[in-house]
Amino acid sequence: MSHARGFTLLEVLGSLALLALLLVGVYGGIRSATHGARSGTAAIERMDAISAAQGFLRRELAQALAQPIGTDDHGQPVFFAGSAHEMRFVAPLPGYLGTLGPQLQVLKLVAGGQDGQRLEYQLAMLPPDGSAPTALGKPQVLLDHIKQGGFRYRGRDASGADVAWGDDWPDGSRLPQLVSVRLVLQGAHDWPDLDVPLRVDAGAVVGRVGLPSGAVR
Repeated sequence: MSHARGFTLLEVLGSLALLALLLVGVYGGIRSATHGARSGTAAIERMDAISAAQGFLRRELAQALAQPIGTDDHGQPVFFAGSAHEMRFVAPLPGYLGTLGPQLQVLKLVAGGQDGQRLEYQLAMLPPDGSAPTALGKPQVLLDHIKQGGFRYRGRDASGADVAWGDDWPDGSRLPQLVSVRLVLQGAHDWPDLDVPLRVDAGAVVGRVGLPSGAVR
């Protein structure tokens, strides 16, 4: 009577080794595919964040109003304050938020430690009695992971002479004609050069705020 032959121990061990190699290969492929998908998603999200930040800055700066945000040492109204890492101006809010009326808008480049700098944005209510603005909530991050950057300004002075590009805007009684936002980002993505023309000249306003350059009431 013949007996069925079973697998030897070596054959079983060999099969298990081949199965283990196959599983390692499958796992490596799945891991690579997952990593690629995550990298692609992160790249798309980063590009969307850059595009959204640029669109927001372009829209809000272009709508800057000739509305005082304070006064200088001589009691004269200040319409725009700008330095290399901070700018303050009044503009209407986008969309349904515009029902709150024009707000003081503050843009800052803030140090963020190992993650680099952050571009932050904050709103503040302008009380009708001229008292200090009241911040609306905490600052919001428009963009992070910034190596370095700054704001620059260009326009005309009170005599009509051109003011060259500079890291600050010395005459707060007038709005600059152009605002430039230059950033160097971490990673492989670039920040496209952003030069925004402002539509309002505070020196041309007569009795109203938010008038286009050269307009009179």
